[in-house]
Amino acid sequence: MLTFTSAAAKRIREQLAKRGHGVGLRLQVKPSGCSGWAYKIDYADDVAADEHRFERDGALIVVPDKSMAALEGVVVDFVGDGFNQRWSFTNPNAEADCGCGESFSLRKSAVSG
Repeated sequence: MLTFTSAAAKRIREQLAKRGHGVGLRLQVKPSGCSGWAYKIDYADDVAADEHRFERDGALIVVPDKSMAALEGVVVDFVGDGFNQRWSFTNPNAEADCGCGESFSLRKSAVSG
């Protein structure tokens, strides 16, 4: 299960309205950075058969099956004040973050091949 806040849902709706098309956002993890993994967010124009759907307040986040173990239990939020706006992830599977904040390491149980 993945959850997201009403602020995240609002941002998703705003982004899609500005873009003019799409069904939601696609969230996944990719090998990257000094700690091993990074979040990757893209627009989702469709939902594949091997993807999980998470909906709230008219917004959709799609997660590919291969990223689901790393994102199980994650809470997605959109936070900010003025120009300092960003996506925020509370991930119970993350073991540590790198010093620069761009990547994180996963507990062994959350690493899927």
